[in-house]
Amino acid sequence: MDGHRYLVSLGSNMWHPRHGAPRAVIAAALAALGGNGMSVTAASSIRHTPPLGPSRRHYANAVAVVETGRGPAEVLQALLAIEAQFGRRRRGSAWQARVLDLDIVLWSGGFWAADDGRGSLVVPHPEFRKRRFVLEPATTIARRWRYPMTSLAVGHLTARLTKPRPTPT
Repeated sequence: MDGHRYLVSLGSNMWHPRHGAPRAVIAAALAALGGNGMSVTAASSIRHTPPLGPSRRHYANAVAVVETGRGPAEVLQALLAIEAQFGRRRRGSAWQARVLDLDIVLWSGGFWAADDGRGSLVVPHPEFRKRRFVLEPATTIARRWRYPMTSLAVGHLTARLTKPRPTPT
């Protein structure tokens, strides 16, 4: 497929009435990503990770490489539509439990930013370099993909994040 590649993160920590447990929600979301003019060319394994913020529910997380002829704004709209199909309602405070969260992490076009009036989208995702639940699975399928701001590969970013640090004396 000609066009762009995207690294997309997937997360769920709520039961879905049709798909079941969060792990099954992620599997169904991967299948949904493969439609609508998008092609999933690689997907990580699904991992269980502790939550960020006040939520107490653990997450099922994965990442996928998606190819499509669509630009970032169109891919964002497709991801929001998939989240809505799974019952996600974007209201209330951040960090709440959610049935499905899809984020564009990296884009083969480098840097992209826009504000659609409901909030801004920045690619690369501003926080992904701090998130093991994104970087570790991304390393398994996109180790050499370079972060456009520093030219460091995903594998290098993972090593920097997970490298043991000596205890200060």
